[in-house]
Amino acid sequence: MAIARAPLTVIDCPDPAALATFYGAMLDWEVEASEDRASACSEQGQCLSFHRVADYQPPTWPGPERPKQMHLDVLVDDLDAAEAAVIELGASKHPVQPGASYRVFLDPAGHPFCLCAS
Repeated sequence: MAIARAPLTVIDCPDPAALATFYGAMLDWEVEASEDRASACSEQGQCLSFHRVADYQPPTWPGPERPKQMHLDVLVDDLDAAEAAVIELGASKHPVQPGASYRVFLDPAGHPFCLCAS
């Protein structure tokens, strides 16, 4: 017997509305925001939630000082087109690119995420 419907991914950040807006635009999901919390949700009910942390420090991946803690893999049809789109939305390409079938980026709050060829 399941005790829950689905997991909710909660991401710490300094500005929940800004980060929800970034992911909402990247995934074409609806955004709802308040001062300390925000979410981006699909029509099918998948959600990312963002919570304000006053002294937030972004991960330093691949350095061990502050590991990535978690990251999202986003499946895309065209890596080049998706790269251009996320950079336009405010992401930055990480200088370390360890694979050929995916690319590592940092969201506007410094969380690593990957665009992966589907």
